[in-house]
Amino acid sequence: MELIQNTPDVSAYLAADEVIDHEHPRVRATAATLSVGAPDAYAYAKAAFEFVRDTIPHSRDAGDERSEMGVPPAEGWGRVTWRASDVLAQRTGICYAKAHALVALLRAEGIPAGLCYQKLEVIHGLVAVKLPGEERWARQDPRGNKPGVDAQFRLDREQLAFPVRPECNELDLPVLFAEPHPVVLQCLREAVDRPHLWQTLPTDL
Repeated sequence: MELIQNTPDVSAYLAADEVIDHEHPRVRATAATLSVGAPDAYAYAKAAFEFVRDTIPHSRDAGDERSEMGVPPAEGWGRVTWRASDVLAQRTGICYAKAHALVALLRAEGIPAGLCYQKLEVIHGLVAVKLPGEERWARQDPRGNKPGVDAQFRLDREQLAFPVRPECNELDLPVLFAEPHPVVLQCLREAVDRPHLWQTLPTDL
């Protein structure tokens, strides 16, 4: 899919801010660890993708529905992560939060990365990366695999978690954002806990 940058300046896709806080010591330390044994930008980007995809469980997949079943929640269960460093610390997050973490890890090593979205039943968050020598941005989906979901890091073709179904009015949204979309960030920040988050996920941007 051809993505449209929401700002023409590629340096915006390397910037740090409150959400993509890649200057935070935890992000820097994680990036340094991942860069060991990664001889080039491609190897590092793939390692960062697989780290976020595989070692930070998606909140829906993490078995954290205890309070909805009348079981007392674990310590910190209700926290909704949205800042990249917090996602790495808490080792949990929904698709948006995991995308923030991956973008931060990529930018920490000087690799341009941005945020893009799909309109499924609710808005789904993705990452796009632009590696040296590549003319196009390549979308990646670090939400985490499970039965029926097999997202992989690829540049030759996309292998996302959820290919859109036009017959269900699903869409790939073409804009590539340097910062999280305000609707997405507001949803994360205002969620008092995860059950509340599930009820307030945006259905459009």
